Amino acid sequence: MSTVPRLKTALSGPPLALESQILTQSVEIEHWFRRQWHEHVPPFYGSVDLRNSGFKLAPVDTNLYPGGFNNLNPDFHALCVQATMMAVETVCPTARDALLIPENHTRNQFYLQNVATLVRILRHAGMNVRVGSLIEGLEEPTTVDLPDGKKLTLEPLKRVGNRLGLEGFDPCVVLLNNDLSAGIPAILRGLDQPLFPPLHAGWAVRRKSNHFAAYNQVASSFGQLLGMDPWLINPFFEMCGKINFQQRQGEECLAGYVAEMLDDIRAKYKEYGIQEEPFVIVKADAGTYGMGVMTVKDAAEVRGLNRKQRNKMAVGKEGMQVHEVLVQEGVYTRETVRDAVAEPVVYMIDRFVVGGFYRLNNQRGTDQNLNAPGMQFEPLAFAEPCSSPNPDDPDCAPNRFYAYGVIARLALLAASIELEKTQGAALVNANEAVEASAMNDVSPKEAGV
Repeated sequence: MSTVPRLKTALSGPPLALESQILTQSVEIEHWFRRQWHEHVPPFYGSVDLRNSGFKLAPVDTNLYPGGFNNLNPDFHALCVQATMMAVETVCPTARDALLIPENHTRNQFYLQNVATLVRILRHAGMNVRVGSLIEGLEEPTTVDLPDGKKLTLEPLKRVGNRLGLEGFDPCVVLLNNDLSAGIPAILRGLDQPLFPPLHAGWAVRRKSNHFAAYNQVASSFGQLLGMDPWLINPFFEMCGKINFQQRQGEECLAGYVAEMLDDIRAKYKEYGIQEEPFVIVKADAGTYGMGVMTVKDAAEVRGLNRKQRNKMAVGKEGMQVHEVLVQEGVYTRETVRDAVAEPVVYMIDRFVVGGFYRLNNQRGTDQNLNAPGMQFEPLAFAEPCSSPNPDDPDCAPNRFYAYGVIARLALLAASIELEKTQGAALVNANEAVEASAMNDVSPKEAGV
């Protein structure tokens, strides 16, 4: 019996127009993806939050340090292992010993189960893996009991020269499952070992606006391939910088972006005969965990925010102050699971979709952020691998999930392009710092290299 939950909305019926177009052109799509992956190296792994309004299916967030592998259906563990083998073959073919560095969430049992799941995937992929922690003050291995009865051992990191490892353990490769929201620790800089994802993929450097700029490029190319309006898979966005919510600076600038975007959405809704009220999402341009997110339907709502609203928007993960925000077109979700509003989250390793889950939240509406208190998860096995659609059978369960996988892979491709550009900028900055140090007789280290 399929473990895919039955959707209780119109979306559980035959594929809608956009999904049908993706299904009927699946051969062209897969050929296009093959060409793209010859030109761009996919991130080691990633997850994409999608929203399906029926008339529009689009990514709203892309995470390069996915922390919910424990929420995937265990039936697809073998697919995760196979994809990991391919990822390791791509980044470090000779790797045998791997060091996994997680977040410092030692009290978050759900996250620790994610780490344990990652360890199991890596081991089954032929890696000898141990877990090193960035927690300050950790001086000896610490074993944590997990809710499922298993255990996870966290060990203190040890750096010797330019190699990072543990006591008696010198790994070939370092894998981060820590998004570096608090900054890039010195212990991770300048390593001889391959490190994935790269440091510039962390939120200390990465910006959502850069990602969606790259996605805009990908969606335009994909739209030309299918002969479709890329807006159907691409949310409008703008970046508003120099915001200070506590001091109420930048409110007028933010309100201007909101007003302009709402007008753009109304024009598109009118073009397609959509009878919905447009809305936008305002969220921190860096960071995750659903922090610093608000739904806005009128520009006046971002003027004169009350203290509670300002406090919510001003601080992100790890207590980092928010001074840049993304103003993004809101996409309704028309899916429900167990009568709770739901949105699909698709997980990928290398270029392969390996599963996903529905994020549910019965305390939130169809126009709100579901990554908030009250959320639950419903694993998806994608019935059959979602790379196996059946255009001849409109009610075939994998069809909708194939469309999810296509849009998620578009976002992953955008992340590849984003990281290439970010890396290029980092190299330029490093070269400029070296030149400045030579001209001013300052060491490259002092110049920030």
